[in-house]
Amino acid sequence: MHLLSDLLGRTAAAIDTPALVVDLDAMERNLDRMAAFAAQHGMKLRPHAKMHKSATLAKLQMARGAVGVCVQKTSEAEALASVGVSNIYISNEVVSPFKLKRVVAVARELEALGGELAIAVDSREGVRRLAEAARGQHISLRVFIEIDVGQGRCGVAPGAAAVPLVAEIARHPELQFGGLQAYHGRAQHLRTLADRKQAIAQVIADVKATKAALESAGYAVPLVTGAGSGTFALEAASGVYGELQAGSYLFMDRDYAGNEQDPAQPQFEHALFVKSQVISVSASHAVVDAGHKSHAIDSGLPAVHGMALEYANGGDEHGILRGAVLPALGDTVWLIPGHCDPTVNLHNHLLGVRGGLAHGKVEQIIRVDARGALT
Repeated sequence: MHLLSDLLGRTAAAIDTPALVVDLDAMERNLDRMAAFAAQHGMKLRPHAKMHKSATLAKLQMARGAVGVCVQKTSEAEALASVGVSNIYISNEVVSPFKLKRVVAVARELEALGGELAIAVDSREGVRRLAEAARGQHISLRVFIEIDVGQGRCGVAPGAAAVPLVAEIARHPELQFGGLQAYHGRAQHLRTLADRKQAIAQVIADVKATKAALESAGYAVPLVTGAGSGTFALEAASGVYGELQAGSYLFMDRDYAGNEQDPAQPQFEHALFVKSQVISVSASHAVVDAGHKSHAIDSGLPAVHGMALEYANGGDEHGILRGAVLPALGDTVWLIPGHCDPTVNLHNHLLGVRGGLAHGKVEQIIRVDARGALT
């Protein structure tokens, strides 16, 4: 069995299949375009690390302008904090007493690194449980009130419903009101720009109504955070958002490629690929060795990169290719995943290639530190 480290310095042709590969040049261009956009628009950038689950990439994002990262799970925060990611926001509700003890432990760890932990809540009881866990632990937690701006998931109703939660936060010295969490995930994938604009216009109206209710009650709103890779230019132009949580921009995927481009947003490139190999060829189709254990299919099947072929689901370990001209036995086929986030969670490592997929060399082995971090 060869070691992954043996691949360093070798061409991409040496990578066994199936494997998850990052085009480092494309990824870094995406990274810099997003950082430049945020800086030009006076926005803080806090990318969602649930996408890549990697401390290496989180640190790279922070080194190039991000103020920190978001995660969705306590265990993701633990995994990233344990290898030095110092500023983390759990943009999700945590109510289990056992998990809240873990949240407090991460907060202590981050404060020791000179950083901080923030977390979202959407109920007074959630605030009380968080305060109880933090009491006497000599930590300070920044708390964001999540409002439901159209996702139909977590969050209080827009408007005055946030006021009693902020009042509850103010009762507990261990907690500080950080602002509002306002993210509409489904809007990111609305195909037309007009539909996305309409959805985010309602989001902005909801945020303004909530902010006005809080200010009328005497509570300033320090920050509104949210947005994603499909709409962030709209939130940035709103005048109410101060922080962007886009994550998929770093890699992109087939699903996002289906969106009508917003000219106000930078053009991002595909940087995440599944390398596969043709293992069987017949008169009607070819078969590659990458099925849905290699890439997520919740947002659709992968696209075939650079070849006029359609990919069909062949099961756990196989993909079926059809087209006018089929590849030959043993050929390499690069696949663009339908959804980058859960695809990354299927792999222990990403193989970073510099110089292009065809002739580039393996430069980096990127550990997926929070793979399987679901609690």
